[in-house]
Amino acid sequence: MMYWHDGGGWAWMAFMPLLWILLIGLVIWAVVRLTQRPSSHSGATDRERAPSETPEEILDRRFASGEIDAAAYSEARKKLAEHRPRSR
Repeated sequence: MMYWHDGGGWAWMAFMPLLWILLIGLVIWAVVRLTQRPSSHSGATDRERAPSETPEEILDRRFASGEIDAAAYSEARKKLAEHRPRSR
């Protein structure tokens, strides 16, 4: 024996796609949220990540990593010292 409800079926037919869209959106949001790196490592470049790094520190890091040689390091240090504002 089948039971028929008076016109309630159209409401469920309209509601179910919305429910699925909401459920899929929630799953996507959760996956993105759980797989993101912490905010301190959000893919920013070195310049964006460490704005407090001084020019001397950048130069020291580049020299230490072998990016520049001793002559370039000494020359850059001299130029930085020349252009550095004098403290009072």
